[in-house]
Amino acid sequence: MERVNQIWQHPVWRQKLEQLKKLEKERIFCCHGIEHLLDVARIAYIENLEQQYGIEKALIYAAALLHDIGKGEQYTKGIPHEIAGKELAEEILKDTAFSEEEQREILEAILAHREESSESDNLLKDLLYRADKKSRMCALCKATEECNWSKKKKNNLLMV
Repeated sequence: MERVNQIWQHPVWRQKLEQLKKLEKERIFCCHGIEHLLDVARIAYIENLEQQYGIEKALIYAAALLHDIGKGEQYTKGIPHEIAGKELAEEILKDTAFSEEEQREILEAILAHREESSESDNLLKDLLYRADKKSRMCALCKATEECNWSKKKKNNLLMV
């Protein structure tokens, strides 16, 4: 997990995570801090093992740690977080030991993690999408009535 720790220790990643923590301090809806990022990583990795997809653990954790890194730009500049996140992740990943092909796969997953796809050639993207949704505990949320997620999208069951 050395390459994942290169992300974990990257100054841009840390700064953006800290910015997001401040921006979401009073947020009543789901937040996008380290707990969420690690929940997504762990859920994705469990599915990867159960379904025997064969995706490398480091790729799953890298995509999960980076997938919402653009949220601060969404809040402050109105840039969709998947677009801002891809740009920030690109900057961070160039300072890691991930290969160009691995970086491309991670960046594609980040850019498309909000879209459900029935026909995708990027298993990591599909895995990230599902884990992101499964990580939310809508059934226990105090703001569920105010949430703009559709009833179909809300995670009201225990899902792993």
